[in-house]
Amino acid sequence: MSSAPNFMKRLPLVILSITLVLLVTLWPRPGITNSGKASVEWLSAQETDSSDGFARVTEPKALEFPQELGSHNEYQTEWWYYTGNLQTESGREFGYQLTFFRRALTPDTASVTDASDWRSNQIYFSHFTISDIENQKFYPHERFSRQSAALSGAQASPYRIWLENWSATEVAPGQVHLMADAEDVALDLMLTETIPPVPQGDHGYSRKSTEPGNASYYYSIVQQQAQGTVMVADESFEVNGLTWKDHEYSTSALSPGTVGWDWFSLQLDNGASLMLYGLRQENGDLLDVSSGTYISATGETQSVDHTEWQIDVLDTWRSTTSKAVYPAHWHIEIPKLDLVLDGKSLIANQELNLSTTYWEGAVGFEGTVADQPVSAKGYIEMTGYADRLDAVL
Repeated sequence: MSSAPNFMKRLPLVILSITLVLLVTLWPRPGITNSGKASVEWLSAQETDSSDGFARVTEPKALEFPQELGSHNEYQTEWWYYTGNLQTESGREFGYQLTFFRRALTPDTASVTDASDWRSNQIYFSHFTISDIENQKFYPHERFSRQSAALSGAQASPYRIWLENWSATEVAPGQVHLMADAEDVALDLMLTETIPPVPQGDHGYSRKSTEPGNASYYYSIVQQQAQGTVMVADESFEVNGLTWKDHEYSTSALSPGTVGWDWFSLQLDNGASLMLYGLRQENGDLLDVSSGTYISATGETQSVDHTEWQIDVLDTWRSTTSKAVYPAHWHIEIPKLDLVLDGKSLIANQELNLSTTYWEGAVGFEGTVADQPVSAKGYIEMTGYADRLDAVL
């Protein structure tokens, strides 16, 4: 879910991964990269997680660019989220995710008793994955750092976000260079905007629970043209395709009894895009704030309430690592859009077993819109299947 779900789409990742015992002086090696479970010590949320003193999202506001591109340290949590579907000239397919998370340990107004280039109240971490569709292989990686000594950070103008050498950097208006590498995969892409940033929810105000203040400011940049290279197992491939970006910031929490979410970001071959997120309750119903947005090829938006869609799960996949059972085949109908889609995960195992466990991966759909054939590629994120969120948060 976001979209990314939206703030709550990434909250467990943030809460779990940034209540580390790194605080400012006790930090494992900066920029540590993991392809398996993290081996750092964690503090409990009760010991470290307090939203006192942070700004909260309570109402719509005007999203102003380029200011919105950078960090918003007055809010506790923020992320910049890129996913994309790529292919070579011969049609070989890849998917990728590169997400940067920021978590504030204390409000910026908190006093600092000593000065140090290494002291910071801002923690950054990142998830980077490559999906090799042809070989049915998934490569997940994770990295942590603090915002100090220029190890990580984010700025609005010129736009740049980085965690050591993993980065998204503006090179020209509407163009961003993405770079990330690990021991077995690498990504080097140039992204070009085709549609201006799209505010999600109510003019960028995206609610994540029924309680006041549990919301995010949220926009997406969809249908970005992507061109560059993907490296897998020492073999480099020239690729092109489409990228989706989400950026959200908030000081927020889930409603009690919310066990997980499903988030869809689909880019249609007619130039339109679709985001849906469903917050799942224990009885299987969706929380009332679950919703989505249909974005036309020219950037016009139409909201979609969860009562206006029907999503049926036609097949599942069971993880041999976490033992979680995830949806793997979906049928979507949205009558108000005259849209019908049927799709599957392009690799069954796209489960990230890093500092937290969730499924996020490349998917493909076929269907019709207004009785005309349409296909879509995209990403789906599913949380709460390995661990209930209300048992984690």
